[in-house]
Parts: sequence; C-alpha cells; structure tokens
Amino acid sequence: MKFNVSSTALLFALQSISKVIASKNTLPILDSFLFNLEGERLTITASDVETRLVTSVDIVSAEGAGLFAIDAKRLLDPLKELPEQPLSFDINDDNMTVNVDYENGKFNIPGQNGDAYPQQKPLKDSAITLELESQILLNGINRTLFATADDELRPVMNGIYFDIQAENLTFVASDSHKLVRFRNLSIQSKERASFILPKKPANILKNLLAKNVDKVRVVFDENNAYVKTPTFEMVCRLIEGRYPNYDAVIPAENPNNAIIDRISFHAALKRVASFSNQASGLVKLQLSENEIVVFAQDIDFSTSAEEKIVCQYTATPLSIGFKASCLIEMLSNISSENVILQLADPSRAGVVVPAEDEENEKLLMLLMPMMLND
Repeated sequence: MKFNVSSTALLFALQSISKVIASKNTLPILDSFLFNLEGERLTITASDVETRLVTSVDIVSAEGAGLFAIDAKRLLDPLKELPEQPLSFDINDDNMTVNVDYENGKFNIPGQNGDAYPQQKPLKDSAITLELESQILLNGINRTLFATADDELRPVMNGIYFDIQAENLTFVASDSHKLVRFRNLSIQSKERASFILPKKPANILKNLLAKNVDKVRVVFDENNAYVKTPTFEMVCRLIEGRYPNYDAVIPAENPNNAIIDRISFHAALKRVASFSNQASGLVKLQLSENEIVVFAQDIDFSTSAEEKIVCQYTATPLSIGFKASCLIEMLSNISSENVILQLADPSRAGVVVPAEDEENEKLLMLLMPMMLND
C-alpha cells in the first residue's frame, strides 16, 4: 500500500481524534490509530472500547487498499515537528512496516494488521434519530458538563442526561449538590426519548463541535449513540440506568428574589472565597434591601473578608450559605448581564437563572445550601 498526504491535514485529523485514546488500554492495539485506505480516501479511527472516533483525510494519490494500525504516539510526535509538506507512506503488506518519506528525511515505524482492531457493533433497528445544529448541541454540553458527578455508586449521575420531549430538548446534569437544567425550545420531537451521555465523550464533543458549523445527526438506542457530522463520527457507549426525576427537586416557589449584576457578583465571590475555610469553601450571603453582603472567614487562620454589592431586592432580609466554588462555576456558565437569585429560606436550595435567556433557551441552575454556624 502507498499513498501521499499533506502533513498538516494528517496532523489535524490525528490530533482531533487522539484524545479518545486512553493512557492504559486493555487491548494493546488500542494504543494505535487504525487506518483504512480505500481509493483516494484515508479513514482514521481511534478508540478506547467505550468511545470511538472516526475521521477522514483526502489524499493526493494512492496504490492498493487495506487496513493497518500505527502506534499513536510514535506517529504524532514527529508529525508535530514537521512543517507543511507532502508525506509519502509506503506500507509493507507482508510485515506491516511503515516507511514515511518527507522533504529531507524519512522515518520507519512498525505497523500492525488492522484486522485485529475491534469493530463497532451496529445500532438496533429501534434506534432513534435526532438532527440539530452543532451550536445547539455545543451549548447544551457547555452549560451542563461542569455539573456532572464522579460517583462510582451512582454512575447515572456521571453524564449529561438528554431528555427529548415534544416541546423541547432538555440537557440535565447534577452531582447531588448542584443541578443544571438547560432547555432548547427549537428542538421538537414526535416521540419521547432519552439517553445519558458519559463525561468523556461529552468533553471530546465539546472540543470537536467548537470547530464545527454543520448540522449534527445523533442516532441512539439503549446502549450506544452515533454522533455524525461531515468531518467526524463518534460512537460511544451510553450510561445505562434510570435518571432521577430532576424536576421534582426544583423548588416550585422561591419568594425571595434578588437581581444581581453577574460580573460584579462573580468577581466579589472570587475575591472573598480566598478567605473562606479551605475544607468547606463556605461563603455567606446576607441579603437586605437592595444590597447583598458576601462574607467568608477561616477561623483556623484568623482571616475573613466581606464585600457589599448593590442589587434589586425588596423581600425579607435573609442569610444563606453556599459553597463558593460551585456558585462561581455557575456564574461562569451564564452569559447574561444580570442573574436572578431565587431563595425560599436558608435550608432550601437556591436557584440561579439568567435575567434574560437567549432566544429559544431556558437555563436554570440549582445549588444546595450549606449550614451556617451563626
């Protein structure tokens, strides 16, 4: 087998799928990229068994066809140091040795027969298809990914829940302390369906979709999901299990509402949080008429800090405690100028929503309070 390809095009394709390769694999061949040469199209696959990424590269010329695998690190490291130029690959069909010639040099890499690479099982006939803009999928992942858990006992919490309803597509993530519900009202479906996307493929999609402006096709059954765009295809194993009823934990009524400038609130929290107890990260919010005081202290080191922020608040004065890092993370993932902090009492969850949602979007974030000592 022989083919010529642009070094830049090949490097871009390899780097875009390389993050799926695990540092330790049960099958040694999964440390490699799988190449499939057919005509003047080179298809490249990377996998860790649970998740599989496929992309393709246009090649200049080719002789022969077939499957072969090359160790990912051995191929990527020299390619990163090469400027744009044509590369000539010559694969020995007998021993799978790969010879790569470039402008002023060459290197040899031992290859493997690609037939040993695990193949992907097809989806069931009952698979459901969802088509949407890549930006919608990217926004859903961006808004919710930070709230996913790392819980070995409850694996369903370790991913993003996609709830496809007649009126909207809802993305949900929660780690039991915080919850994010992000709805896109432009996506409608004739049938109710759902799946849980694990954290690793969600992170990979987040990076890939940022460079993609095309439509995305998601096809899924009970076990696996295919995500297809014109430039790549991802296949991943879904998390199996029943996701909790997320709407049931969201308070129906929060009579105490404060409208706060998001950037000022975010900056004040970051400054004050550095004086909080390192173990708990507790900050206290004291709300009174048109004012919110952000307070933190660490008794062990005799440090404390407080800041006052002007806000719109006319309800009953209230003090409530939250984990600072969670609140900061939530505000970082909201884009509106102002946020509304909705509270009932110091023992019930606080809700943060944008003062103005983007078109066809509804975002809600919930955070459980922490006990105050006073």
